[in-house]
Amino acid sequence: MLKTKYQNRDPQLETSGKIVGFYEREFYCFSNFSSFAVQWRGRLWQTSEHAYQAAHFLKTAPKLVEKIYKAMSADEAKRIASANKDKFPSDWADKKIAIMEDIVRHKLKQNPYVMHKLLQTGKRKIIEDSPKDDFWGWGKKRNGRNELGKIWMKLRGEIIK
Repeated sequence: MLKTKYQNRDPQLETSGKIVGFYEREFYCFSNFSSFAVQWRGRLWQTSEHAYQAAHFLKTAPKLVEKIYKAMSADEAKRIASANKDKFPSDWADKKIAIMEDIVRHKLKQNPYVMHKLLQTGKRKIIEDSPKDDFWGWGKKRNGRNELGKIWMKLRGEIIK
């Protein structure tokens, strides 16, 4: 029996080709954990995840911003932020999508490869097909909000009007 390139993938992930999934595969560059630096608010962040997690604390806990900036990985940056939820600004839920869009917009403008990959998506739906996150992605039941995918599609629409 021939093995397909997706045979050893997580069976929860969509691999039909009908959507552009970017949870750790060809379009992984759309993930905030991918290794694309982003210049945002006067600093060069290792990843867009670093910038996003630090954004939680820009006004509430500057020492945490520094700790996140120095984090060795996107995962570490996320863990630092998650451990300090009590320091999130009270209006975080109201502004987190706009902040993410701003960071992703900077990532796109600064990284030609990411732009190239975005244009390759054509008109297909872009989904963060993470089985773990039903806010930024579609979650385990594939019925989540997919807010990060929506941001990428919005930016693509601005480029190919």
